[in-house]
Amino acid sequence: MRTPKLLTAIVGVLAAVSMTACTDTGGSADKITGLRIMVPNSPGGGYDITARTSAKAMEDANIARSVEVFNLPGAGGTVGLGRLVGENGNGKLVMQMGLGVVGSVYTNKSPSTLTETTPIARLVEEPDIIVVAKNSEYTDIAQLMADWKADPGSVPVGGGSSPGGPDHLAPMLMAKAIGIQPRQVNFVPFDGGGELLASILGNKLGFGVSGVGEYLDQIQAGELRVLAVTGPRRIDGVDAPTLKEAGIDVEFTNWRGVVAPPGISDSDRQALVAVYTRMHDSAQWKDAVAKNGWDDAFLPGDEFGGFIQQQTDQVESVLNELGLA
Repeated sequence: MRTPKLLTAIVGVLAAVSMTACTDTGGSADKITGLRIMVPNSPGGGYDITARTSAKAMEDANIARSVEVFNLPGAGGTVGLGRLVGENGNGKLVMQMGLGVVGSVYTNKSPSTLTETTPIARLVEEPDIIVVAKNSEYTDIAQLMADWKADPGSVPVGGGSSPGGPDHLAPMLMAKAIGIQPRQVNFVPFDGGGELLASILGNKLGFGVSGVGEYLDQIQAGELRVLAVTGPRRIDGVDAPTLKEAGIDVEFTNWRGVVAPPGISDSDRQALVAVYTRMHDSAQWKDAVAKNGWDDAFLPGDEFGGFIQQQTDQVESVLNELGLA
């Protein structure tokens, strides 16, 4: 089966759109004040890190001030999505999201959908990693795959997303590639990489699947051992092969972006797209992308909306093909 592949990032060139601050104290015309970024899962996960990195880059680059990041976890991101859709017309609120929310909408039968939101920008993509604790019995991917194939139920797999999300799809595709029926996989979902980490470190899982940016500190400190990378190439500074190099025919990447509530004014929509475009072009953001091991995948506005629809169709197709829908 062909794994879900991301479209080539299309970098939009937008004219600068000014946004006057809506606070009593006022502000400069090219700066946004009081933006709130909702993270629809727990602190420490990929959405959380991306949102807080975005907020810092905006403020350090003098693009925004008083940016607030807050967490509203639950149901794989669909609790936050429901809140966002309910904030009709609020031009000062956005939600950090990604492939995980696309899958959760489908698998949780969410009453709110991403098609109701206002697409602002896709920001980054990154591979997942196959990771274990430093004292795990597994020291290479071949050894792990052999034990997993021999007795799938005895090797619990943890992921920081619900069924249909990237940390679920990646191991399911791996299972199919090595001859395990996806329904045999003992998948344990966590609401974000932060919650997953404790179970990996405590050796409560056979292995975990997560974005590389979430665990860079623990990897560099030697607390975690990376056995493989799901993307098309190795990651600088991480001593691990790609799945394809290890003989597993899977290539998979995750992405993250930002959406706003429905019903916002056209001027607010253009202003939010412009703010994220300026952030994307800033040195502060470029440095953060490199530091976190992310790949630039910027896609603004309506182009991002088209991409979300394409990803929704792909996720539904993959889940049906795997017999998991």
